[in-house]
Amino acid sequence: MKSLLKLGALAVFAVLLSTEFTIAQERKKGDRPSPNASVSQDIGSTTVTIYYGRPGLKGRDVNTLVNDRPNGEVWRTGANENTVITFSTDVLFGGKEVKAGTYSLYTIPGENAGDNWTFIINKKNNSWGTQYDASQDVVRVPAAVTTANAPSLERFTIYFDTLSDTKAHLNLHWGSIMAAIPITLE
Repeated sequence: MKSLLKLGALAVFAVLLSTEFTIAQERKKGDRPSPNASVSQDIGSTTVTIYYGRPGLKGRDVNTLVNDRPNGEVWRTGANENTVITFSTDVLFGGKEVKAGTYSLYTIPGENAGDNWTFIINKKNNSWGTQYDASQDVVRVPAAVTTANAPSLERFTIYFDTLSDTKAHLNLHWGSIMAAIPITLE
């Protein structure tokens, strides 16, 4: 019986791993103006993995790039192909339930630099970043934004902090703008 359980667990792990590798392989490789990146974080028994493109400021103002959008316009949250996020188990994303699986991550920046953003988890996870389809949204949640005391970053960066056994904050950071959302285990 123990062998069967181990074999089953190994099969589930292999499926999750192959899904992540497949997504990573779909992103074009090579010399790109906005290079690919990935980040992964274990929160208790859950693994959260993100694949994204890292645009650079290149002398441009981040507020112009991110905040000067028509009110409510969705941002691809990075560059190139859509940003992809995988949860190995069910989680609470900004307090809302999201089932285990692979999704795209979009955002709607606030109208002004310090305004809250909206984070969007979307089912369509294999397209160019600007091919957003609102009918595929799983959840939309508000996220806190800070522009004070955040060091200025040339390249858009996604990372985790405030890690515990049951929670971490997912951070989007570019220039001096940082938006954060909690990911919590149920």
